[in-house]
Amino acid sequence: MHFTANNPMIIAQVRDFVMSERKSCVSDREWQHRLKGYGYDLRKTAAGTVLTTLPHGRDVCTLAI
Repeated sequence: MHFTANNPMIIAQVRDFVMSERKSCVSDREWQHRLKGYGYDLRKTAAGTVLTTLPHGRDVCTLAI
């Protein structure tokens, strides 16, 4: 599943997918590694953790972790 638009429905689906992957992982490091396999990365900001696309680094959404 790859991010393709700023459609709120797609963003919600991507967020649900990413958070379900988190439940399958034993650590944040494993989670980030798995997300990279799907073309995503995590970036820590003052606003929280932001999900971005790889390799371009486009922000997808902020995650409540």
